[in-house]
Amino acid sequence: MCQAQMESRGDGILCGVVRPMHFLSTSSLEALSLRLMLTKLQQKQMEVSKGLWNIFVVSLAVADLVVAIYPYPLVLTSIFHNGWNLGNVHCQISGFLMGVSVIGSIFNITGIAINRYCYICHSLKYDKLYSDKNSVCYVMLIWALTVVAIVPNLFVGSLQYDPRVYSCTFEQSASSAYTIAVVFFHFILPIMIVTYCYLRIWILVIQVRRRVKPDNRPKLTPHDVRNFITMFVVFVLFAVCWAPLNFIGLAVAIRPEVVVPLIPEWLFVASYFMAYFNSCLNAIVYGVLNQNFRREYKRIVVSVCTARIFFQDSSNDAGERLKSKPSPLMTNNNQVKVDSV
Repeated sequence: MCQAQMESRGDGILCGVVRPMHFLSTSSLEALSLRLMLTKLQQKQMEVSKGLWNIFVVSLAVADLVVAIYPYPLVLTSIFHNGWNLGNVHCQISGFLMGVSVIGSIFNITGIAINRYCYICHSLKYDKLYSDKNSVCYVMLIWALTVVAIVPNLFVGSLQYDPRVYSCTFEQSASSAYTIAVVFFHFILPIMIVTYCYLRIWILVIQVRRRVKPDNRPKLTPHDVRNFITMFVVFVLFAVCWAPLNFIGLAVAIRPEVVVPLIPEWLFVASYFMAYFNSCLNAIVYGVLNQNFRREYKRIVVSVCTARIFFQDSSNDAGERLKSKPSPLMTNNNQVKVDSV
């Protein structure tokens, strides 16, 4: 596949440089996102409700990072070797973990939306609904449902290597009924739930700002609004990035004999990489919209730059000391000359 594309220089650059850089940059930003999540979660000055909310955000970061730990390195290997040469076992594991990442992300986004809905629209019941124990149980339930949702792929045989994207991924044409079920329960239904939650929150925010709500209702703080906007942007980006690939799959499942010939390869490849690029966008969103994350970004950048300068200075000092120190041979020669005189 890639050898045929190498006939043109632009396609060669795409195969050899752009796609590997896509996976490397995505993996790096996912790791940074998780690092910032854990740092923010560990801050002792956080309020209890904020800390519980961050458990769900960290869970989302873990879902984004799953693909960077195992599947992405295998995809890079298949790109460099122009095909999959790692065997069926690694193919199934890679496809399974990719599915865990995708479904885990949408389920965590749904859980966060429900959490924010309860916190803002039903704040009087929030502490009871989202106690420490309940929050942990909710996160565990999200991951249990994620695994349950992915397991049928192993029996349907829908995890296959696709040479168009150099990945072992979900084969949309493996089973029409199963593909329709996947798109509905793993994308459309969660999107509907999240849309309802955020729509209710937006209505309440507008009402509070216009002061049409009674004064005895709990008031929204600027921090609550900023957190809501941040997660709303995360949801919108997820929906935009994953909608093309899901709708292509839905169309293929409904009329495969008609739709498959009409979909150009570049459209499928673009929608695929667009979908998986979404994983690294969350780190960018947190950095742009959250002051705490911006502060952590700056601190990490300063630490890295300081460490780099320190090591450079240390290596330069060591080199200068080696240059200024006389060699044993020169010292012995000078000593011989002095003795002979």
